[in-house]
Amino acid sequence: MSLTDTSVKNLKAKEKTYKSFDSKGLYLEITPKGAKRWRFKYRFMKKEKLLSLGLYPEVSLKKARSRRDEFRVLLADGVDPSEHRKAEKNGLFDEALNTFESVGREWHSKFSSTWVDSHSNRILRRLEKDIFPWLGAKPIASLSPQDVLHCVQRIENRGAIESAHRALQNCSQIFRYGVATGKLQRDPTPDLRGALAPSKGSHFAAITEPHAVGELLRAIDAFQGTFIIKSALQFAPLVFVRPGELRTAKWEDIDFSTREWRYLVSKTETEHIVPLSEQALGILKEIRPITGNGLYVFPSLRSKQRPMSENTILAALRRMGYAKEEMSGHGFRAMARTILDEVLEFPPHLIEHQLAHAVRDPNGRAYNRTAHLEQRRDMMQKWSDYLDEIKKNNVLVQFKREKVGE
Repeated sequence: MSLTDTSVKNLKAKEKTYKSFDSKGLYLEITPKGAKRWRFKYRFMKKEKLLSLGLYPEVSLKKARSRRDEFRVLLADGVDPSEHRKAEKNGLFDEALNTFESVGREWHSKFSSTWVDSHSNRILRRLEKDIFPWLGAKPIASLSPQDVLHCVQRIENRGAIESAHRALQNCSQIFRYGVATGKLQRDPTPDLRGALAPSKGSHFAAITEPHAVGELLRAIDAFQGTFIIKSALQFAPLVFVRPGELRTAKWEDIDFSTREWRYLVSKTETEHIVPLSEQALGILKEIRPITGNGLYVFPSLRSKQRPMSENTILAALRRMGYAKEEMSGHGFRAMARTILDEVLEFPPHLIEHQLAHAVRDPNGRAYNRTAHLEQRRDMMQKWSDYLDEIKKNNVLVQFKREKVGE
């Protein structure tokens, strides 16, 4: 139960220091001498930390909760409250100390080592071309939402709508880094929500250029998150199913003897068959000792009885440095469709079958779920082999194969 003013007042000293908890990380520490200290416990970058919020009764329960909530807002913005407090005490919010460009380059230098080279270079070029010439020399703490808007509107006005959105996102990342390191107090870019024209089209973001796909696959192999999330990321491009079907994959639907995954397509409620390549089977065999005694192949971190969250793959891609305009969980499907057709030259109807799209024969009848299963099995193995090659060699590979009948 949460604390009340009466319960806080009535807490008595004991032989040893003890804690009385409120909620959301706030608790009161009572010493043997009767002193009552407010503490806020939180986690940042997977490390547990503590902040002192003052002594009771000088700091009331209401005021302690207010301070706790302020710190929780900082955490939601990716800011460590401890570092923020140090910056305030040391007077580091002097706007003349840091220009936007100096903070931007510091941010880029700190995080670029976790990104693939092409992504890192693309961000730096964007900043140097479209942002630094107009904002770079100004103190970062002096910049207003209108300053940033006028800058990104220059990009928008030349018709590069998506680039304008990406530039705004990069600016926000720099501002948030500045907040975290004590160089300003808040990120002004949330005030610009809806100020830019929406990106054209409603297609899911996808990487389809083989060279960039190889970089993405290497970034996935280097992912530092949990083994379950990493396995899901590695499995996704091999099977290119819909994100909801990936995260709700059940062990009972996996057949190792036939090397198949059979499930009901979420859109049509029809059975679909995914032939499993050697590489896909290898991932399943590695994760089976961890999750095989539960319902789901990729369960929630909190409960094996629930599937992975719908935002997990997206969040992992963002952690790897891929913006929402560059790659999405659904993007693995567009990646496979494009390369299987344009590079590996498989017949479109085989690809559409494997994507679980409605495909009809020359007489207008829908093919059944087992249509061209052996050809699709061959295609899925060659697709996995191709991904291995571009990941390893970083070169475009063209497999030789026999013509498959239409």
